[in-house]
Amino acid sequence: MKVLLVGSGGREHALAWALAASENCEALYCAPGNAGIESCAECVDIKGEDVQAVVQFAKDKDIDLVVVGPEAPLVAGLADALIEAGIDVFGPKADAARLEGSKGFMKDLCAKYAIPTAAYGRFSDFEQAKAFIEKQPGNVVVKADGLAAGKGVIICQNKQEAIDAAEEMLSGEAFGDAGSEIVIEEFMDGEELSYFALADGKTILPLTSAQDHKRVFDGDEGPNTGGMGAYSPAHLITAELEEKIIHKIIRPTIEAMAAEGCPFTGVLYAGLMIVNGEPKLIEYNVRFGDPECQPMMMRLQGDLLEILQAGAQGRLNEILGTVTWSDKTALCVVMAAKGYPGSYPKGTPISNIEDANEVKDLTVFHAGTALKDGQLVSTGGRVLGVTALGDTIADAQRRAYMGVDKIEWPDGFCRRDIGWRALAAEKAA
Repeated sequence: MKVLLVGSGGREHALAWALAASENCEALYCAPGNAGIESCAECVDIKGEDVQAVVQFAKDKDIDLVVVGPEAPLVAGLADALIEAGIDVFGPKADAARLEGSKGFMKDLCAKYAIPTAAYGRFSDFEQAKAFIEKQPGNVVVKADGLAAGKGVIICQNKQEAIDAAEEMLSGEAFGDAGSEIVIEEFMDGEELSYFALADGKTILPLTSAQDHKRVFDGDEGPNTGGMGAYSPAHLITAELEEKIIHKIIRPTIEAMAAEGCPFTGVLYAGLMIVNGEPKLIEYNVRFGDPECQPMMMRLQGDLLEILQAGAQGRLNEILGTVTWSDKTALCVVMAAKGYPGSYPKGTPISNIEDANEVKDLTVFHAGTALKDGQLVSTGGRVLGVTALGDTIADAQRRAYMGVDKIEWPDGFCRRDIGWRALAAEKAA
């Protein structure tokens, strides 16, 4: 098979790494890719949001399957255009991608179909938003309705902070058009968990869990980021909790989308809050998580290409029960440019990646990297995902940081506590 992967981040490097391992993968292209992806795919200089160019390339190369990594091309209708051209694509059409593209759409769907989530209101008028905040009995979370690269969520410590956040978003200063409408919801007190499942419009293939670390600094301090690290499986997942997630949240959502005339095909990533043992939906993403994808691919036992093709072709029922996961834990530490998630320098040199890759059961996935005159340099905020497999969470963490410490990048930083909740739970047990 000839495969085209769309995207350029750490998630895409992990997907490329797994797709290239398939014996059915004859040729793998990535648009636009990064310096790490070049080791397992041919990178082509096409941006994912350039729908016409992606479709034309897929036609020219007789691509059998397109795998879309990031959310923006899906929201822009890339899957629709590929399907129209007769090309199989793994990822939802634009009307189904609204589950991530519009938080308001997602919340309204939950309300209509009784999918457990936080109480909320939708606003495009500041005075109405302010009145709603003032009426709330406790703290709230203010969210930009549209895509904001994982940063459009403000967890407010008091009412004034919430009012300020609402004003800044609705003015267009914080997130531009993404904040022209906002969702304000009750603050849920619990522990977060990510859960992933594939869907082909009708059949659901449950995958596995992970736990992300959104805040930029150790101890979950500082502003939200796109994710500073993750591990899989999440320490608080049990067979009983997984069954609740599938029965109360994933399955009703897939059924609701079909009933609404926009069946969902692709990977459904549920960001969940576990409150007193019960799962509540925080938000949906319509693609693999970044950095959750990196540890998930390290644990996957099976042919990723075969799995994603079955999803794209509506044949998930044929592979139910065949997808398995390593019992080991995988942990990813994100190395980011100093200053992230604010402004940060680009083009700073990185070396010794090869030494890190020599650590047993460790792979360094690239995100924001490029080669410039033979030198690896940073091109983004989140730059590397150092990912290790271990018998325990402590073992995976130890290996990952062993890899981090071998990499020479004076202009980079990372959290030193990825997996801390799992380690704390293990000690308390």
